[in-house]
Amino acid sequence: MPVHPTAIVDTKSRIADTAEIGPFCIVGPEVEIGPGTRLMAHVYIEGPTWIGQDNIFYPYSTVGVASQDLKYRGERAETRIGDRNKIREFVTIHRGTEGGGLVTSIGVDNLLMAYVHVAHDVSIGNHCVLANAVTFGGHVRVDDWAVIGAFSGVHQFCRVGRHAMIGGYSVITQDVLPFSMTVAPRENKVFGANRTGLERRGFSPETIAHLQTAMRLLTRSGLNTTQAMERISREVPAGPELDELLAFIRSSERGIVK
Repeated sequence: MPVHPTAIVDTKSRIADTAEIGPFCIVGPEVEIGPGTRLMAHVYIEGPTWIGQDNIFYPYSTVGVASQDLKYRGERAETRIGDRNKIREFVTIHRGTEGGGLVTSIGVDNLLMAYVHVAHDVSIGNHCVLANAVTFGGHVRVDDWAVIGAFSGVHQFCRVGRHAMIGGYSVITQDVLPFSMTVAPRENKVFGANRTGLERRGFSPETIAHLQTAMRLLTRSGLNTTQAMERISREVPAGPELDELLAFIRSSERGIVK
């Protein structure tokens, strides 16, 4: 295991033989780091934290530190990070709290660009792209393949659905529909289905067209959400993506961005 002589690695941590700990990194007790993961330099990690394989942490990223939530009282809480994530410079990832399940989690194959902040009890899925300075309040859930533009803020307890794209400088205070393209610099607005993103990921033209119709009924028809969902159920051909969209709306506790 290559460990730079300036690094401080606690003897109670567990580091895979093929992991790499760069200059001036600090790894605390109860930290487990998997094979092929690299801490470039000046990375700080507190436990309990579990990190999978083939991740790369760029300089000055901070992982597993205590929550900024004023209700946090030092209870034992965890941070879990999967495989092949890219954690760029100055990213901050805080561990969970008792009020949110005690776990902050990040899946696999995600890119967190510089200055992203992942607050307590946030759950990030797989294949997500979080651009520079994206900031999450606590308890946010981001589903697979979401893309969030630079300098966007997501209010605590909000959800971002699968394959959603959020434009830069957005302020998100309600749940973001899966498959949607949403921009909220001043007023939250949905601009239809995330057509380009869905095409790149292999969705059929028919599926994208059906989702676009559903989005139009939700956001442009003048109907309230219940009326729009009834029309969608009647007029848009059924499919798993449509089912997912409607189930997401029904389960929303904060309301949806329309």
